Amino acid sequence: MRRLLLSALGALPAALRAAPAGLNGRAVRGGRPAAAPDDGLSGTGGTAPAPDRHRPSPGRGRGDTVRAWTELFRVSALFSVPGDALAGAAAVGRSPGRGTALAIGASLCLYEAGMALNDWADREEDAVDRPHRPIPSGRISPSAALGAAGALTAAGLALAARAGRPALAVATGLAATVWAYDLHLKHTKAGPAAMAAARSLDLLLGATATATAMSTATATSYAGTGPGPRAPRPMRLGAVPPTGPDNVARAAGPARSPLAALPAALVLGAHTYGVTAMSRHEAQGGSTAVPLAVLATTTALAAAVLATHQRQRPGEPATPGPAATAPGSSYRPDHPHHPAAPSMLDLGAPLPGTYRPGHHPHRPTAPALTPLLLTAFTGAYLRTAGPPLLHAALNPSPPLTQRAVGGGIRAMIPLQAALAARAGAPGSGLAVMALVPLARSLARKVSPT
Repeated sequence: MRRLLLSALGALPAALRAAPAGLNGRAVRGGRPAAAPDDGLSGTGGTAPAPDRHRPSPGRGRGDTVRAWTELFRVSALFSVPGDALAGAAAVGRSPGRGTALAIGASLCLYEAGMALNDWADREEDAVDRPHRPIPSGRISPSAALGAAGALTAAGLALAARAGRPALAVATGLAATVWAYDLHLKHTKAGPAAMAAARSLDLLLGATATATAMSTATATSYAGTGPGPRAPRPMRLGAVPPTGPDNVARAAGPARSPLAALPAALVLGAHTYGVTAMSRHEAQGGSTAVPLAVLATTTALAAAVLATHQRQRPGEPATPGPAATAPGSSYRPDHPHHPAAPSMLDLGAPLPGTYRPGHHPHRPTAPALTPLLLTAFTGAYLRTAGPPLLHAALNPSPPLTQRAVGGGIRAMIPLQAALAARAGAPGSGLAVMALVPLARSLARKVSPT
């Protein structure tokens, strides 16, 4: 009997190696593996592959170290960050410049600091639910992850400080929100709201840094070089605002306060709230109401972005009136038959002697391009976030829930592009959309969740 028992114990490792993958090296809940094999949904409609498919390499060389840090930082999700600053710059009527670049650098640092801090705070939970993560698997020490979070936070604040004190103030609030979420708020009911606030602050950081840098550059260009103060010369009506000495791009329209970016920030925050609510079920699954509610929110946000653009464009009067008439102009709103009155066939033509946002007298404009791009970007947003949410609602399993979370993260990119196009910056929207193929390609190697 003892010999038979020893023979059975000796054959047990071979039997485990021959067992299905779900019973060898993966957590099992309720008699089923936590991750399912590829079912053809990965990459379809912007969905993300299940994180458990990205198995860590068994080696301990330099390649494994790089792989561990890329998993810790979730580098495939980094492409959802630059669009915040670009959408914020567009919301305040500015073209991207030096302040926008500093805001993007600060946002990337603070985003990665939050990723490292997240895994450090969840190291005990991940040891049970996600033992393959870098910290519980022993590939990265907890102290190294915490040190990286602190260093990246300091770097992000330093970059924001170079964009001006207002940008530093917004970045400080963003960093405080990230640390509060990872260390405490994540497992409370306030978790999704805290993450939504962080993403909204990130867009406001781009708006504030861009507006501050442009204002500083304009003030510098008007400053006198003599010993005494010099009053700026009045700008000719219809002239393009001057650019600063630090190669800051010209304004795309009249200067607006960073608070003008608040509606766009709220839209992005509402989307982030839904993605965070979904992520709270990605390990266990089992929720049908949450994906349906997030899907309804996604549809409502897309409709709101399109509906807002169909109303009055920012900075332009709805009808010709005193606000649209330049001082000294011969055009009278109460005299529609005046020769200077705009033609009924060209309602978009600028009035004589007036400055139109985004219009240059020697540069052709394409007014029909922005609505087309806005519709395309909004459709891409729905296509990326919608199908995986519907799949998760029909089958709320952990793998499909994880794909819905990954699709929601990548859907932020076309949403940011749509917000930029809605603000009258189609070029920034196209630049943001150029990140989609990179994010999709990298997500096949490193999960964004």
